[in-house]
Amino acid sequence: MKDKLTLFTKFLLDFMYYSGIVVIATLPLSFRFYGKYNSYFANNYYSLCVIFLLSGVFAILIIKQLRKMFRTVINDDCFIRENVISLEKMSIYSFFIAVITACRLFIYLTPAVLIIILVFVIAGLFSKVLAGVFDKAVTYKQENDLTI
Repeated sequence: MKDKLTLFTKFLLDFMYYSGIVVIATLPLSFRFYGKYNSYFANNYYSLCVIFLLSGVFAILIIKQLRKMFRTVINDDCFIRENVISLEKMSIYSFFIAVITACRLFIYLTPAVLIIILVFVIAGLFSKVLAGVFDKAVTYKQENDLTI
């Protein structure tokens, strides 16, 4: 069961990473097309492009760090300093997404925007705490390896 779950997770992360790049690359065209049907997107085309492009780039960077960490899971070597760095980066990227999304509040206030901000603030805090936990685990592992 673990092998199937591992393969599925790897496939999902890879799919999200590459499809996310395609979505970001085609975002201006997609917004231009959708603006024909939704005046909100037509009237706020440039600001929405910037907000979603920046958020998308940081989301892709989060997925990139997850893929990097997942390789250590596959190699059965999770507690390494690189994963601590990846978690730190993910927390920063999450906070950036929350701030960028908060800029959207000046364009149009919706409950969904507030929820997205909250989710990424929580994700940033969670990643920050997890980085601290991993940092301690790496330190203990290195001390233990030196003892043996």
